[in-house]
Amino acid sequence: MKNIVKQAMSEDLKPSGDITTKLIKNNIKIKAKIIARQNCIIGGLDFAKKAFKYSDKKTIFKAKVKDGKKIKKGKVVVEVLGKSKSILKSERVALNFLSLISGVATITKKFVDKTKGKSCKICCTRKTIPNLRSLQKYGVKLGGGLNHRFNLSDEILIKDNHIAIEGNIRELVKKAIKNKRGKKITVEVDSIDQLKKIIDLKFDRILFDNMSVKNLKKGVLLANKVYATEASGGITLKNVKKVASTGVKRISVGLITHSAPSINFSLEI
Repeated sequence: MKNIVKQAMSEDLKPSGDITTKLIKNNIKIKAKIIARQNCIIGGLDFAKKAFKYSDKKTIFKAKVKDGKKIKKGKVVVEVLGKSKSILKSERVALNFLSLISGVATITKKFVDKTKGKSCKICCTRKTIPNLRSLQKYGVKLGGGLNHRFNLSDEILIKDNHIAIEGNIRELVKKAIKNKRGKKITVEVDSIDQLKKIIDLKFDRILFDNMSVKNLKKGVLLANKVYATEASGGITLKNVKKVASTGVKRISVGLITHSAPSINFSLEI
């Protein structure tokens, strides 16, 4: 967290610092409020705090809510007390962290609510903003979702391009089983025929990719007795409930990270 905040502040202050705030003569002590301009699930308070502390360790940051809480438009979420110049320098970076993480948490919660009562969990993917994956995956958890693998070393995930290059899905899966070294194995399939070619092998999870609800139901019936199941590809708020109704155990949704709308916050003095 510390390095991410440091990089963000450095990005904003290099090469010459805040040349506008330098025009202000009186570095007076002030009280500022951060206000939510939309209903949301809030996240990123610790990151915002560290942004203000970066400019001045003596700045007092009083959070009025906790990460993961549902808040309404107009809610004062933070009070900040400190020197005016320090607060102005950190304002935008602090708000950006809140906007990004709250946005991910909020859209994730919408997907979780759509699947309420079903036996599946909403998961994120690796479709994240470069260097900000940990922040976005934190937002997913705040919204009630699960984190998929963080990186390519977390598990073996055999996808369509691996299969296209290797040429034989069954042989590739057998090779993965032989070389798993304690890692879990997930195999992506896009048809029932592909599933049938590997269903007798022993691995961990079947990932059904871009399959119709009709075929997904068939696949889940075949695989659920043997493997954990997951669906991905083209999942939206409009169709996620239908996908969940197939009995699949996990649904991976790329847009909760790569297309999450930011939440609007403002700092008022």
